[in-house]
Amino acid sequence: MNRPILALYGLCVVLFGLLVVFTSRWTVFQADALRHNSLNRRELLETLRIPRGAIRAADGTVLARSRPVGTGEAKTYTRVYPPTASPFAHVLGYSFARTGQAGFERFHNDELSGKTNGVDTLLDQLTGKQQVGDDVLTTLDPKVQKAALDGLAGRKGGVVALDPRTGAVKAMASYPGYDPSALRSPRLKKVLDTDRNSPMFNRATQPAYAPGSTFKVVTAIAALDSGKFTPQSSLSGKSPIKISGVPLANFQGEQFGVIDLTTALTHSVNTVWAQVGEQVGKPQMARTMEKLGFNADPPLDYPDSQMRPSGEYRNGRLLSPLSRFVDLGRMAIGQDKLQVTPMQMAMVAAAVANGGRLMKPRLTTRVIDRDGRTVDRVADKTEATAMKPSTADQVGKMMASVVKEGTGTAAALQGIDVAGKTGTADVGGCPPGQNQVSFIGFAPVVHPRAAVAVTVECAAGQGGTVAAPIAKKVLESMLR
Repeated sequence: MNRPILALYGLCVVLFGLLVVFTSRWTVFQADALRHNSLNRRELLETLRIPRGAIRAADGTVLARSRPVGTGEAKTYTRVYPPTASPFAHVLGYSFARTGQAGFERFHNDELSGKTNGVDTLLDQLTGKQQVGDDVLTTLDPKVQKAALDGLAGRKGGVVALDPRTGAVKAMASYPGYDPSALRSPRLKKVLDTDRNSPMFNRATQPAYAPGSTFKVVTAIAALDSGKFTPQSSLSGKSPIKISGVPLANFQGEQFGVIDLTTALTHSVNTVWAQVGEQVGKPQMARTMEKLGFNADPPLDYPDSQMRPSGEYRNGRLLSPLSRFVDLGRMAIGQDKLQVTPMQMAMVAAAVANGGRLMKPRLTTRVIDRDGRTVDRVADKTEATAMKPSTADQVGKMMASVVKEGTGTAAALQGIDVAGKTGTADVGGCPPGQNQVSFIGFAPVVHPRAAVAVTVECAAGQGGTVAAPIAKKVLESMLR
């Protein structure tokens, strides 16, 4: 065989190999990614002929179901969202052939459209049996969701409530909201997409909120876990002090003498916690943040595209807590370039409540077939050991002091001890005199069963006066 023929043969082999590689890429290796792409209308059109499974709240309330349209070979199915679904719009998302999918509907599309068992699906196709979707039972509690939205009372913000023992999401509320049924119309979807109030933006999982002093709980965890500090360790609370060469003051310039860390958390003393952060150091802060879930999307059964990692951001990019651009003292008190979501801060509260063990947050309890059989049960799973049990116990008691006699007294429940931390951040974009306010907490202090995070945008008040009462409503709904 002469050289030109050999070269041509080699070229054909290479081209054939490339054909195999690219064909395999879409048909085998990236088939799931292509199928779940929200822009893939072919996949959505195919589901029109499948009676999609229902989505139910923890108490059995129907949040989404399918309804037949037409008869015979022309019979298709459309998604129906009853009035009970509207409070859960951001969690549920939507599923329509003309507008795509989002939220829980998108993440659990395989279960809801009956594609989780490939063998059964293939047999159904070969035998002509209709493919049907499975029902999905969620962890969501309507009364807790209602308490969260009632607490927000028409104010922009987000609320997340977790069972710290299991990671079950009891509420994931965002305001303003929308009617999922409206997404059937591309025109109405466009109206919602362009609304200046961003009603389709999930303020529980997507925002870039400044945590304010709620982040001092993370600093306290890092400090006690490091072994360098105890709740009785004392530092000066004078104001102002220089942090990174720039003066830092306490709220309203309040002055404190030498105080212990419990007192410093109870009264949210910036100058003490900034010093603690600097003494703890970036490596320890980075380890603590990572174990609590910062710098990554929450491990939730919800689309990554609708979640945002919490952490330090610079020019729109996530920074490592070890970065030279991080002002450690200011990060330690929830300032600097920190941006968080209520979901992340609820995970912080839940980890403290659960003795330092962070459970993987989840929205799903069971998958049930049309015969009522449970085909999949979602088990509780430990996501990380976020801190020592002794640290969790001590930080929990420090947070209890915040609610008992500090900035968080408005979250107190009669007959039930509550642990919490308030946060107030002066951010750009809010009118003068308004702040971004937050509260994180859990209850009861002994054997906790409920954890919560609340954030309200541009509120006329502080975390203790605006966010804490909302948290109280949510905790009360979970415990009574």
